[in-house]
Amino acid sequence: MATSRGGLLERLAAGPVIGDGSFVMTLERRGYVKAGPWTPEAVVQYPDAVRQLHRDFLRAGADVMQTFTFYSSDDKLQYAGHLKEVEESINCRTVNEAACDLARGVADEGAALVAGGFSPVPGYAEKGRAYVIGEFHKQLDVFKGKRVDFLLGEFFGNVEEAEWSIEVMRQSDLPVACTMRIGPAGDLDGVTPEECAIRMAKAGAAVVGVNCFYDPFIALDTVSRMKNALDKAGLSVHLMIQPMAWHSPEIRNDQRGYSVLPEFRFAMEPRLLTRAEVARYARQAYNMGIRYIGGCCGFEPCHIRAIAEELAEERGFRPPGRDKHSGFESLKKSVSEYQKPRGNRQYWEKLVPASGRKDGKLLADVPPKTERNTMRETGPVDE
Repeated sequence: MATSRGGLLERLAAGPVIGDGSFVMTLERRGYVKAGPWTPEAVVQYPDAVRQLHRDFLRAGADVMQTFTFYSSDDKLQYAGHLKEVEESINCRTVNEAACDLARGVADEGAALVAGGFSPVPGYAEKGRAYVIGEFHKQLDVFKGKRVDFLLGEFFGNVEEAEWSIEVMRQSDLPVACTMRIGPAGDLDGVTPEECAIRMAKAGAAVVGVNCFYDPFIALDTVSRMKNALDKAGLSVHLMIQPMAWHSPEIRNDQRGYSVLPEFRFAMEPRLLTRAEVARYARQAYNMGIRYIGGCCGFEPCHIRAIAEELAEERGFRPPGRDKHSGFESLKKSVSEYQKPRGNRQYWEKLVPASGRKDGKLLADVPPKTERNTMRETGPVDE
């Protein structure tokens, strides 16, 4: 149910909307998601863990509680090894219903919206349109029954599948947003970011953009190209960006995204964005005209708070966690004389963090593309 601040489109028209951050990766780090399959059965098995992460993002300033339904189709759950469970407690319906209840329960603690989330179906390449649309419909039925506030398709590697998701989402009376896991090189079939944006808009999405796979500054370049193409085509839609939180310059033009990095999945920490870098990303996104600004894999609550604080003036309020956050100035009250000079924004904006590793390296050696590691539809699997 839309709150007194309005629904998604009303909020986007009024100013920035702050999305939430990482679920599948953060819950894997916390011990509630299995690396490799990346499926969301934690909503059934460990609901308190999922609820707490929603609550952390709400306190950080997120305006949207996205259902933890990433990779929650029966097709994906079966692909991930839930063969017996999919007939019992772990299946598309039970997972999506539980995820909706958790997201709504926390959203109602604040003024947040609930987004029903769709993601790629592993059977896309082999089983075809009718099968994939059938899988999307299973989720749509739940989202309509649970009365989410809007629908969001994300992480699509092929614009065709994104279009199919939009087709299904439009069979409700809810606002539709759709993002793709693409960088400047375009989708897995070589469709450019410009054409992807135009096709998603023409399919009926009111909000289009990118999510995951690339760092914020690569993602900003991709959305800039989308924006220019949409403007030239005379298509009026809102723009959305939810990148990953790890620096990734060496994969800028690699359609395989983060999973091809040698550090994925268990050594990504040295690449993590600082809060000052996230604030810079948020400001650049807003100045570009992007109004739905959030994060995906790697974005912790502190990163979302950095976005919310950076855009507090534009939003007209600070996030709920402001009682324990006074920005960089708080260090001036430290008992350590070494910390007091760091109590200003300029220090953190200019800082080049060290890794502390004597034999560290700046860029990774990325494996060459092969037919096996093109990552066509199964998502973030270990190569």
